[in-house]
Amino acid sequence: MRLEHSGDKMTDIVFISHYQSPLGGITLASNGDALTGLWFDGQKYFPQKLISEGTAADIPVFSQTKKWLDVYFSGKEPDFTPPIFQRQTSFRNDVYNILLSIPYGHTVTYGEIAKIIADNKGVKRVPARAVGGAVGHNRIALIVPCHRVVGANGALTGYSGGIDKKTALLKLEKII
Repeated sequence: MRLEHSGDKMTDIVFISHYQSPLGGITLASNGDALTGLWFDGQKYFPQKLISEGTAADIPVFSQTKKWLDVYFSGKEPDFTPPIFQRQTSFRNDVYNILLSIPYGHTVTYGEIAKIIADNKGVKRVPARAVGGAVGHNRIALIVPCHRVVGANGALTGYSGGIDKKTALLKLEKII
C-alpha cells in the first residue's frame, strides 16, 4: 500500500503491529526499515486511516521496538534505540532532535526548547507555542520522549496521549 504525500503525511508503505503496555494498547507503524509511528491507541492525532489501511507484519524493527518497550515499561532505561524515521518539516525535526537528547528521568520546558532552537538558528526568539505544536504532533511517542516536556512552572501540560499517561510515564521514570 502506498499513501499519498500531502503536507506532513507519510508516503511510505505502511506496516503495522500492536503492543499491549501497562498503560493500554500501542500501535506501531513502519516503512519496512524504520519505525515511523508509535501511538497510544486512540490518542489525539491517532492516524486511524493510516492504521486501518496498513498491513499487519512481523518485521525486525517491530521486534526491536517491542524489546525497547519491554525494557522501558520494566522501569529501566533502554540502552538501544530501534531505527526511527519521521518525515517532517525542518522545524519539527529540530524539535525532535532536542527531544531525543532529553535524558531518561529528566524534563525540559517548551520555553527551554524554544531557546535552544533560537540560539542554534541565530534568531532572537522562537515561540514556545510553536514548539508545543511540534511536540504534540510527534509520531513516535515514548522513544522520541515528548512526555518529558513540561510547562514553564513544571506543570504537566499537554500530552496527546492524555495527562494520565504522561503522569504515569513520568512516575515510571521517577521524575514525579
